[in-house]
Amino acid sequence: MSSAEPVTDADWDVKVLKSDKPVLVDFWAEWCGPCRLVSPVLDQIAQEKAESLKVVKLNVDDNPAVTRRYAVLSIPTLLLVADGVEKRRLVGARSLVQILADIQEFL
Repeated sequence: MSSAEPVTDADWDVKVLKSDKPVLVDFWAEWCGPCRLVSPVLDQIAQEKAESLKVVKLNVDDNPAVTRRYAVLSIPTLLLVADGVEKRRLVGARSLVQILADIQEFL
């Protein structure tokens, strides 16, 4: 079971935009090989950074509205959202060290 919380089009605003801490959103799909590589890394981040960061997963096949709203064209795409605004976008599979380096200023 994933440590990252699922998010949908319906609960996006509450779980992501109105979060009291920064949110790392994983745009993914079941058929995406690189998404499967990133998933355990995101689980580790979710566990290690739970105090300062929320990690959620949005299935692009099941949630097209948010996917379109944020113009996500490739997966995996990670968005760092803070105070309801996209602050950072990471496209493609990355290592734990790379992801943490790219979002460090928001932790």
